[in-house]
Amino acid sequence: MRLIKRAIERDNSGSVTLYPEEPEDMWHAYNLIRPADLLRASALRRVTTQSNTGSTTSTRVHTYLTILIKSLVFDTQAGELHVSGQIAEENRYAKSGSFHTLDLELHRNFTLEKTLDGESEGWDSVARAQLQEACDPGRGAEAVAVVMQEGIANICLLTQTQTLVKQRIEMPIPRGKRGTGAPKLAQTIHDKTLTKFFKTLLESLLRQLQILDETKDRGGGLPVLFASPGWVAAQFKAYAHEEAVRLGDKALMRRVKNDFITVHSSTGHVSALNEVIKSPEVVARLKDTKYARETTLMDDFYTLLRKDDGRAWYGPKECEEAVAKGAVGRGGGVLLISNELFRSQDIVVRRRWVKLVDRVRDIEGGEIRILSSDHESGKRLEGLGGIATILTFPILEMDDDDDDEDEERDGDEDTDEGRHHQNGDVT
Repeated sequence: MRLIKRAIERDNSGSVTLYPEEPEDMWHAYNLIRPADLLRASALRRVTTQSNTGSTTSTRVHTYLTILIKSLVFDTQAGELHVSGQIAEENRYAKSGSFHTLDLELHRNFTLEKTLDGESEGWDSVARAQLQEACDPGRGAEAVAVVMQEGIANICLLTQTQTLVKQRIEMPIPRGKRGTGAPKLAQTIHDKTLTKFFKTLLESLLRQLQILDETKDRGGGLPVLFASPGWVAAQFKAYAHEEAVRLGDKALMRRVKNDFITVHSSTGHVSALNEVIKSPEVVARLKDTKYARETTLMDDFYTLLRKDDGRAWYGPKECEEAVAKGAVGRGGGVLLISNELFRSQDIVVRRRWVKLVDRVRDIEGGEIRILSSDHESGKRLEGLGGIATILTFPILEMDDDDDDEDEERDGDEDTDEGRHHQNGDVT
């Protein structure tokens, strides 16, 4: 995302003009834009005119519209963002107050304005951090992952904020039947079909890498992770090397040698990405990336949770109390919070989490990690209520101000997902 113009005042009101350059920029725009903001962008508007004879004609005209945002929808696979609201500034083609949906497009500027009123906090600290991350020229793809098994392959792009399944390949692989022909040329139907599957996968993968090469996402040099049960991933790597030698493709030979990494996984489906990231080979290659850091923090949290030593807590009330006691500060304190919590349309709810983040970062000196709900680590965090903490010192019990409310429920502490898990069986 390119920042074209920034006009943010000291009171947190103001606007920015942004230029989305790649599909992931739409995801960042989705996080920046909130209901009650003002959005100005190009639009196609259907206009109906009536002639002197009474006949009507309908045409689509290109114009610029400013809308007061009511809702937005982001299509993760298509990378499309649709923003709906009421027109705030009237022009010759649109009356103020009428509804319109703006479709934000790549390589077209849009202007986002945040005001200070009862429904908006303007450019608060979290919004400013999201803006800085969106416009960071160093961000982009961190790795390509191919999670596969015989007949199935998922080509995924791991970015700082998303896990995108770019392509899924499926091909039935028959087993155990032999083909006909001379003994020396005979090859099992299984092997023939597997070779055809590998050929299709290699062609698809190279197309995806070429797209990355043509963007600032530096496809060249990106680690390409291959994970599968058994030896399928290793067989594919060997096939790719043989093809590179056969074709005399030196670039592919270098890529296979330097960038292709094979690891074992329990399945060939996308859900295996968690275990792939934990493998020593991948950890060594991705140790400095945001994706790996967040995955490691979630693993550390669950390790402490299983130890049941009072240094891992999750749930809104428990995490707020841990911060209030100064346990999420310098020396290893970490606040893990899902970006979904900042999408709340209730300003009081958003203000609650912004205030907590500001306290941990600015007063306590702890580490803040806002995890993307589109990453595996973020999905694991959502299972804990969207917020968790790693403490600098243990807290074995939290003050329970809601005893009466808890007794009115079922009286069963195990059903309270916001509590420290005493049995340590969360996975």
